[in-house]
Amino acid sequence: MTARKTVRLADLCDLVREPVKPGERPDALYLGLENLASGRLVRIGGGRASEMRSATSAFQPGDVLYGKLRPYLDKAILADEPGVCTTELLVLRAKEDVNPRFLATVAHSDGFLEHAVAGTTGVQHPRTSWAHVRNFEVPAFTVDEQRRIADLLWLAHEAIRRSEKLVEQGQTLKRAAVQTLFTSGLRGEPQKGTEIGLIPKSWILTPCDQIFRLTSGKKRPSTLSNLPNDEKPFPVLGGNGVMGFASEWYLDVPQALIIGRVGEYCGAVHIASGKVWVTDNALYAKEWHNYNADVAFIAAFLEYYNLNRFRRMAGQPLITQGVINEHKIPLPRIDEQREIAAVLEAIDRKINLHRRKSAVLCDLFKALLYKLMTGEVQVKKLSLLSDGGVSIG
Repeated sequence: MTARKTVRLADLCDLVREPVKPGERPDALYLGLENLASGRLVRIGGGRASEMRSATSAFQPGDVLYGKLRPYLDKAILADEPGVCTTELLVLRAKEDVNPRFLATVAHSDGFLEHAVAGTTGVQHPRTSWAHVRNFEVPAFTVDEQRRIADLLWLAHEAIRRSEKLVEQGQTLKRAAVQTLFTSGLRGEPQKGTEIGLIPKSWILTPCDQIFRLTSGKKRPSTLSNLPNDEKPFPVLGGNGVMGFASEWYLDVPQALIIGRVGEYCGAVHIASGKVWVTDNALYAKEWHNYNADVAFIAAFLEYYNLNRFRRMAGQPLITQGVINEHKIPLPRIDEQREIAAVLEAIDRKINLHRRKSAVLCDLFKALLYKLMTGEVQVKKLSLLSDGGVSIG
């Protein structure tokens, strides 16, 4: 197969410099780095230029906005309307014979990412530059090939966005559900006012230390595997779930309530089961004093209650057994607890299904992007199915 000719990024686009002083365009759309999501082709939200007190750069619809600060974050979008942006974004305008949607996908390719990172300067705030990225080389595609590549990749991207939207909708549904379930219950009974707010009249506020006793985990094993295998099959659990897998365990229970104790996931709540190792940055309920308490219901309530807001700062966020024991949990009859837990678990299953689908679609997008941008696969041989899959032929 004959090697395809290459062109530089500077052959595909121009850097546009149109400085805008604060106050010059107060009603214009403003985009900062926070309005670009890693690996995504379209913006998330936006503000108004009147809120800015520093210089900005103007852009037009069809311009590609590329994040030069910390380029490993992989931020580049296609502008959908005119506006101004932070000077941390390079404004790239496709040349006349270049498809802007294709140009946006080039900026997310693995090769471009590696090239941009290799050209960073600065330690605290690493940045790449137009002088460096302009020399990135990509195969020379015809206008028709650019369109085909862009159409395919943007269809895959849209499938990702739809899946992510379903995750967001599921999370919104869950927030509404927990608010209703933990204040009104499932039986339609009258409410009563308590120190934690309204709850059904028959529910009993019960101190945490009358329901379970928390114990700190143990120092994590020295070596972990990222995936389970015959030698290291046992999950090692930290404040927010599985950290890795080890060759030993010390806790074997049908269901263990685990609460993040320190650091980033302080107050996070989750459930584990079977033979596991719980690290010392988490607490777990070793003993249950109240057998009329359902573990899944307790975990769901504590997640809703947001223990993180009661953290103490001692160099880093910390929540202790004593802090948790100061609080009370409203307990309905055990059958209602289980029904509420089942409703929320069903919503969680739906959310996790869409998360997994989104992850698969993201992997597909990156694989397609790599193979198409390197010329390993010819775009005319590929087509995207309605469910986000790809057919070859």
